[in-house]
Amino acid sequence: MERNNIKGTGLRLLKKGQKGLVHAIFSRFGVILLLFFLQIIVIMATFVWFQSFVSQLFFGGIIISICMAFYILNTRIDPTAKLTWIVFVMAVPIFGSLLFFYTEFDIGHRNFRDRVEGIIEENKDKIPQDKEVLDSFISEDPGAASIAHYLQRTGCFPVFDHTEVSYLHIGEDMFEEVLNQLEKARHFIFLEYFIVDEGIMWGKVLEILAKKVKEGVDVRVMYDGTNEFATLPRNYPEMLEKLGIKCKVFAPLTPFVSTHYNYRDHRKIMVIDGNTAFTGGINFADRYINRESVHGHWKDTAVMLRGKAVKGFTLMFLQNWNIYETEGEFDKFLCFPTLSPEESKGYVIPYGDCPLDKDKVGERVYMDILNRSKRYVHIMTPYLILDGEMETAIKFAAERGVEVSIILPGVPDKLAAYSLAKSHYAALLDAGVNIYEYVPGFIHAKSFVSDDKEGVVGTINLDYRSLYHHFECAAYCYKTSCIGDIEKDFQETLTKCKKITKKNIWENNPKLKYISYIAKVIAPLL
Repeated sequence: MERNNIKGTGLRLLKKGQKGLVHAIFSRFGVILLLFFLQIIVIMATFVWFQSFVSQLFFGGIIISICMAFYILNTRIDPTAKLTWIVFVMAVPIFGSLLFFYTEFDIGHRNFRDRVEGIIEENKDKIPQDKEVLDSFISEDPGAASIAHYLQRTGCFPVFDHTEVSYLHIGEDMFEEVLNQLEKARHFIFLEYFIVDEGIMWGKVLEILAKKVKEGVDVRVMYDGTNEFATLPRNYPEMLEKLGIKCKVFAPLTPFVSTHYNYRDHRKIMVIDGNTAFTGGINFADRYINRESVHGHWKDTAVMLRGKAVKGFTLMFLQNWNIYETEGEFDKFLCFPTLSPEESKGYVIPYGDCPLDKDKVGERVYMDILNRSKRYVHIMTPYLILDGEMETAIKFAAERGVEVSIILPGVPDKLAAYSLAKSHYAALLDAGVNIYEYVPGFIHAKSFVSDDKEGVVGTINLDYRSLYHHFECAAYCYKTSCIGDIEKDFQETLTKCKKITKKNIWENNPKLKYISYIAKVIAPLL
């Protein structure tokens, strides 16, 4: 299918969902939002009432601040987050302390956490590790293979061979390939995405999904609950059900204040018949294929997997799909025969990161690549909001002679995040890290590539949201055919970038420097 021939959204399967401020206010979402804010007002009013006890609160606040500082310093949370919480508690001792315990103990969220952890534990052996494949990987590169041991410890993330990995360097190419592969579906189609927005891209996909349902294909769609706020109507699952498409909303909006909202499903997974899978940074919205210009040219990437490793993404989808089910359907879909590509090389590990287990899988895989690199590590990321450990790993790689280069957006989508990224520039530049900004627009790709032999493409940004609070996924690749393509794309993207020096970090927008001072204090919460 020629890219230029993809016009319009074709058959209008659904009445376009109503969106906008007026609809939001006069809808069920508006009621939820009103109840949510009423709870916040009641909470704040309670603290205002306490203002009548100023003298008691003053001395009590000092005692609480000191006690909380000792307590926070002895917790297992990230050191950077500790500083943020201590500053917050010192500023508002009572409210800050209550908020800290509220978030740390997951009040109103424990059932969800227990269910997720239970599902992961129940299915840790659903895909047995092929011992011959693991031994072969260890024999070829013991250092790289050590990441396989770590990932298997955190979940069911075996290392696979006989998997062909194709790198898709732009959203338009991924869109074409998705349409092509969806047409081939015969048994099931699974989609799990952070953003689904009505338009050309989703319209074309939806046409094929509806057609496949009529052919007897089991089609399931899951998207994050934030879509209800920005892109889709509240009743969208019911609208899809009328087409025969099973649909679930991950962490839907509710009228109750809860830490549930902190954990979003940022994954992008598509699985077709257990033989083909897609992941990467690309959501189903027109800006991802440059049919809608929001922040200049939108640069994004993805990978398509064909072969044994697809089972890893099948399992990840089923785990989130079955969070609220009493009985899962894991065996039914994991037993589908996998067609191994005739020519494929290297090893692939599909893996996920769950924020509820406090194990920073996404960050540790990145750090492992940085620590083992010998010649270069090339990174593309939309955000750079680093904790102390990640910043140290990046700087140390550069300081021991590795060429570390990072491409970031030239046109930001969030001012606070952009200013925070720049706040890291000086320290990284001093360590010898090369930093570039993509002049044509926004980089949304999330990729690492190192030494012409290993790389990661997935959904994991270099920021606190991705590394600490979101459900994420990625594909780790070792000596697969796509590694050269990832590096080639990095070098081609580099020709469209501006190199950052200490002199031009804040040029043209010096106010960002002052924004970063404030944002730095609350960086772990962004």
